[in-house]
Amino acid sequence: MSLAKILTNGGTNNHLPKRIILVRHGECLANADINVYGTTPNHKIELTEKGIEQAKQTGIKIKKLLSENGDNNWKVFFYVSPAERTRRTLREMGGSFPKRRVMGVKEEYRLRELSFGNYHDPAGILKVKEERYTYGRFYYRVPGGETGAEVYDRISSYIECLRRDIERKLFCHDPCQETNIIIVTHGLSSRIFLMKWFDWTIEQFEDLNRMKTSEFQVLQLGPRGEYSLAFHHDDKKLQEWGLSPEMIEDQKCKAYGPTGVNGKRTCDVYPFMDCFAEDSDDENTII
Repeated sequence: MSLAKILTNGGTNNHLPKRIILVRHGECLANADINVYGTTPNHKIELTEKGIEQAKQTGIKIKKLLSENGDNNWKVFFYVSPAERTRRTLREMGGSFPKRRVMGVKEEYRLRELSFGNYHDPAGILKVKEERYTYGRFYYRVPGGETGAEVYDRISSYIECLRRDIERKLFCHDPCQETNIIIVTHGLSSRIFLMKWFDWTIEQFEDLNRMKTSEFQVLQLGPRGEYSLAFHHDDKKLQEWGLSPEMIEDQKCKAYGPTGVNGKRTCDVYPFMDCFAEDSDDENTII
């Protein structure tokens, strides 16, 4: 059962944020030149001029999304990773949002990027990335740094705190008000967030692709009390991000109902169900 379903069990969903929007930071100096990893601490890497402009455009696009259909009763709450590139992305995005629209901003340390250790030479970084791909990004430990599994643990902790804040109606001062949570973070952290939120398997995670710099993903709340990527993103975009046909159908199911849009029931398919015996009239029959 999804986190959104847990939150709405036994009541209405009018206290839930309308959207949860994941934003990857704009292009940073290390994206443009891998040598930066050898001279600058990871958390201090800044945006390029291109990244600054990307962040400004992202702010404009998200504000346009929130204001569509003439809706004028919306607000936002921001969470941001403590890295310089995510902080700067937020600052540049912020120019699109009047202060009266902003419920609050919180710097959230659990949203930080996977730790790659300290300084690295370009050859070392390329070797690590190659090994991560062949070994598996979830379990691979960067020398002197973290595994994807450790990022999963802290992102899970963050999501549980977010869930409690929602339960406490922190984002619902007015039931008629449309609230939106915007999370400015990193490529891997955003994929781990989706993995935890939608209960995706490790194998499904391994097939995911990160967003482009300053790209964003919109999880929108549907009438059934579940969040889905399918409201805002089409099949082509979801495929680009690495979602399988089954995962895409499940997103549609969350958005439009238990039979999805093609008349096939694909929701609530649990892993390992194929290893159990088929149903029979006499369950005591020894097969």
